[in-house]
Amino acid sequence: MSDSTTAIHHITGRPSAGFYESLNTRWHKVALQGFMAIVLFHWLEHIVQAYQFFVMHWSRSMSMGLLGMYYPWLMRSEVLHYGFALVMLIGLWVIRKGFTGTSYTWWMVSFWIQFWHHFEHLILLYQAQTQRFWFGGTVPTSIGQIWIPRIELHLIYNMLVFIPMVVGMYYHMYPPARETVTAMCTCARHRAPLEAAA
Repeated sequence: MSDSTTAIHHITGRPSAGFYESLNTRWHKVALQGFMAIVLFHWLEHIVQAYQFFVMHWSRSMSMGLLGMYYPWLMRSEVLHYGFALVMLIGLWVIRKGFTGTSYTWWMVSFWIQFWHHFEHLILLYQAQTQRFWFGGTVPTSIGQIWIPRIELHLIYNMLVFIPMVVGMYYHMYPPARETVTAMCTCARHRAPLEAAA
């Protein structure tokens, strides 16, 4: 077994990478594209929900997005909302190492905002499971909902997570000249080093 490992190391010039390392190097572009497909689908759900409420003037309880039109029981489940918040948090954490420098900073801003958003959904899930509603509510109520209604609040949360994520991806694809040598994945559109241009 050690001979085959040595052979792999000899052929590639380095030891074979593990799954996590591969997600942040050679598979980072695919992982990022898959993650963004999930994020954009989630955005679509919130946009449809806002359209239903603000434009079509449906009641808040009936404005449940695209999935909610066909599976209302699913959209009323706090388990689904918490699960998605957790998937987002895990996705942001798992593929963070593919980002470096400025892009990493923005990506981690997105992660920490999502961490709070996830915590809000954890509070809602706890209340739904125990039927002990906080803040004098008759339904699960998060901290942010004390001031902002749920539809608007989650639009704001998703926007606050999405904007630094997009800025991070921009700096990842178009890194500042001083950071081009630090990126290790294939999705960045690296500029030629300044030395090569001279």
